[in-house]
Amino acid sequence: MKIKPLADKVLIKRLEAETTTKGGIVLPDTAKEKPRRGKIVSIGDGKLLEDGSRGTFQVKKGDLVLFSSYGGTEIKIDREEYLIMEESEILAVLES
Repeated sequence: MKIKPLADKVLIKRLEAETTTKGGIVLPDTAKEKPRRGKIVSIGDGKLLEDGSRGTFQVKKGDLVLFSSYGGTEIKIDREEYLIMEESEILAVLES
């Protein structure tokens, strides 16, 4: 199934949580925090502006982004978990 976000929404695949600490301690599932990083899978057409044009995105498909732990709406598509959120909920683009 394909999904295309509307307006200024983005579809994000959350990256996997760390299973061990830097010191080598294995974390149980109950101690893991939700990952705050993800990869943009799809973006909408842009926010509809007052003059009838569409706003442009600062992010693009494939960008690695940082967002708040509890931002967006979690959805499940074909047994995969994704987040849909507004572009304004994205805190930063991660560059290597």
